Amino acid sequence: MRILLFLATNLAVILVASVTLKLLGVDSYLAQNGIQYGSLLAFAAVFGFAGSLISLFISKPMAKWSTGAKIIANPQSPAERWLVTTVQELADKAGIGMPEVAIFPASQSNAFATGWNRNNALVAVSEGLLTRFNKDEIKAVLGHEIGHVANGDMVTLSLLQGVVNTFVIFASRVIGSFVDRVVFKNERGHGPGFFIVSIVAELVLGILASTIVFWFSRRREFRADIAGAQLAGRGAMISALARLKQESEVPDQMPDSLQAFGINRGARAGLSALFMTHPPLDDRIAALQAAELR
Repeated sequence: MRILLFLATNLAVILVASVTLKLLGVDSYLAQNGIQYGSLLAFAAVFGFAGSLISLFISKPMAKWSTGAKIIANPQSPAERWLVTTVQELADKAGIGMPEVAIFPASQSNAFATGWNRNNALVAVSEGLLTRFNKDEIKAVLGHEIGHVANGDMVTLSLLQGVVNTFVIFASRVIGSFVDRVVFKNERGHGPGFFIVSIVAELVLGILASTIVFWFSRRREFRADIAGAQLAGRGAMISALARLKQESEVPDQMPDSLQAFGINRGARAGLSALFMTHPPLDDRIAALQAAELR
């Protein structure tokens, strides 16, 4: 969920910025005498990293808004008090600041962590996870999410996304200029063909380039599993993954929308495997069983 929200926000920011810059004539100014690749690359880098950093800085409010997460400011029940106390314990153990703690309404077992700063993060769990997982398993899941925060995954992801954005913005305008001149035979400035083609290319390349981010996400899941095992115990982390695998085998417990992004019991093949945000659960369990923990 953390990755998907970030990618969706980033793509929206980049597309809105691109359309705005086209309307303001920035693209036309850059190409008055043909594409100046040095200037275009600098332009792509500035706006590519700006889009990624904006997405990072608004990741917490976007996550709260999109999931309907309720922040536990003053715990009202034993379950909420236990949740906040456990997050505080794990955060202290991981050496990070106390994150905001939230519960979001979802029947599926799910959790996420986000935020631009390891000392100013958000950790949220679903109502379904709190209902069906035991306390040791919940603690392991919380340790996994805090591991993402302690490892600086969101910041690293943003830097990687900034590089990806730079490539997408640069390549889409080169493609747009080529089509405008070769196909539409426009020899003076840039015509409508350039603007239409570059926007379409930006969207398509953005989706294809996201496979790099998904690959990064899959690698970091293994690291977060190890963090969860170190913070809450290997047995508890394996048990939590095994329970998630068990739920993934029940259609009512694991909807297609989550299975499509790799939260499932088996491996996917071909192109679909490139768009998985998480490795198959069997692989994660096997990796954790074989890992050497500090």
